Amino acid sequence: MLEKRAAAAPKAQGRLNDGPPIAVIDIGSNSVRLVVYEGLSRSPTPLFNEKTLAGLGREVQTKGLLAADAIDKALGALKRFRALCDTIGVAQLWVLATAACRDAKNGKDFIAAAEQICRAKIDVISGPREAELTAYGVVSGFHRPDGIVGDLGGGSLELIDVQGARLKTGITLPLGGLALLDRSGKSIKKAEKLVKQALDDVSLLRRGEGRTFYAVGGTWRSLARLHMAQTGYPLHVMHGYVIRAKEALEFSRLVRRVNPESLSQIETVASARRPLLPYAALVLEHILREAEPRDVVFSALGVREGLLYSLLDAEERNQDPLLVAARELNRLRSRSPQHCEELIAWTDRFMASSGIDETAEEKRLRHAACLLADIGWRAHPDYRGEQSLNVIAHAGFTGIDHPGRAYLALAVFFRHVGVTHDEELSQRIRELASTRTLDRARVLGAAIRVAYLISASQPGVLPQTPLHVEKHKLVLRLGGECAALGGERVASRLKHLARLVGREPVVVAG
Repeated sequence: MLEKRAAAAPKAQGRLNDGPPIAVIDIGSNSVRLVVYEGLSRSPTPLFNEKTLAGLGREVQTKGLLAADAIDKALGALKRFRALCDTIGVAQLWVLATAACRDAKNGKDFIAAAEQICRAKIDVISGPREAELTAYGVVSGFHRPDGIVGDLGGGSLELIDVQGARLKTGITLPLGGLALLDRSGKSIKKAEKLVKQALDDVSLLRRGEGRTFYAVGGTWRSLARLHMAQTGYPLHVMHGYVIRAKEALEFSRLVRRVNPESLSQIETVASARRPLLPYAALVLEHILREAEPRDVVFSALGVREGLLYSLLDAEERNQDPLLVAARELNRLRSRSPQHCEELIAWTDRFMASSGIDETAEEKRLRHAACLLADIGWRAHPDYRGEQSLNVIAHAGFTGIDHPGRAYLALAVFFRHVGVTHDEELSQRIRELASTRTLDRARVLGAAIRVAYLISASQPGVLPQTPLHVEKHKLVLRLGGECAALGGERVASRLKHLARLVGREPVVVAG
């Protein structure tokens, strides 16, 4: 009945019509989570996300069993998750189980009961397969990743080397937070010996020197959230959060040494996660000492997203997740998706003639900004810049770092408010931007202000009104039927842009 009702309901206008929802249930050693996605794509968007901290793996290392109360809690969560899938109208459900279920003596009995509830086959994945899917999650969420991926769960730690889309064989170790808590008898000193013994001879870590360590897993994300709160970081987005390796090492030592409840800003971490923080910090500390990476980057994407990425064909995998997501938001919220695509080509011509140095990454970000330039048009004119900045800075984008987010947000902000405004709202985001990034955002924002004034957001105009730098002059050509689109406001905005690029503005009509 629920499935029929969901299928019969009209599709919301704010949703993409790319097929029915799909879902993944991840039965981990600590948490059981359901994520329902809008569809299978290069940049999947969650429709619904819920987890239960069941603690299935808390006694597996010493007793070899999933605890009875944890089983009851997990099965109860799965009943709700199956009902939610029916309510939402999920077309396909994948269910994964990891370390606790594959290691426990009663794991098979639990899986049999869980399959009846889920009405789906449960894939109890091996350690190497878990490492592979985690790596795919990082590949799906970062632009050309290069480093060692570590996924710290409740029962195990997976490690794997990633370079671009190329993976090496991963390994699994019994160093999850719950596993360490169990094996050490809640002694951090005993846990330290276990971690040192397990990691001292891992040759894979020696390939991490000077590269990035990608940290995956809920407890490591809690560690990052705590660091973010303590340092007053201006952007509360976990994916892509970077800590330099030296700072991460010092912070890990601090968290390992003291009672978590005594730490400043500890309330930002869920109470159920706090007892695991010292063990997560301990594992990270040893990894950083062995691998000597340049920095630690935290990933919100892991096994679930890696599974979805593995289901895509080669062409879809090769798509840029940032540009895919920007195009989707463009389709959903702009006045003319085609106009935004034309804006890319229009700014390409301008930048190519301007003499402004632009890297391939900066060009990629500029294209994304063009696609997002009109998402705030429904807001009150006085708040379009503010709303656009907030949406873009905090969007669920992948394939972009935090300075890149700042560039996108500020470029579209300047497109609405002008480049001479100094609103307090944008100040904290500017902390993430270098002088070069801020300059590029101002130039692009000023150029887009010209484009929207002459085109009125309508497709077909920009191809007839090219903007070029010619003989040290910034020339806007209004050809043919577009000759009458000039005027004082156009000349004024062109003048602002000309100041930024050091050129004399000229409007050529006819």
